[in-house]
Amino acid sequence: MLLTEEATSFIEALFRNSYHISVINRIELLGFDKISSEQYKALEAFVNNATTLNLDEAVVVETIKIRQQFNTKLPDAIIAASCIVHDCCLLTNNTKDFEKISGLKLKSLGV
Repeated sequence: MLLTEEATSFIEALFRNSYHISVINRIELLGFDKISSEQYKALEAFVNNATTLNLDEAVVVETIKIRQQFNTKLPDAIIAASCIVHDCCLLTNNTKDFEKISGLKLKSLGV
């Protein structure tokens, strides 16, 4: 995946500080089955350096609201709910599945 210069700069700055991922992102990233051991180690380092946002009652309640209002797939609803509850911006290349969710801060990777 090639990123724009702006997206690359944004991500590099983000990773110099702290960043969060949903437990769903952790499962998805580390669950890839067709990657090399080197790629897995890189993803594992990325995940291990992040703060993982786990499913708690507030995220569960927000996930339910999102699924009811926007008919969103469960993994996407959990990711969005995690961002909303923890006041985080969702950085994604997949803005299409998230742009309809009100209250969600969304930033495109610009790929």
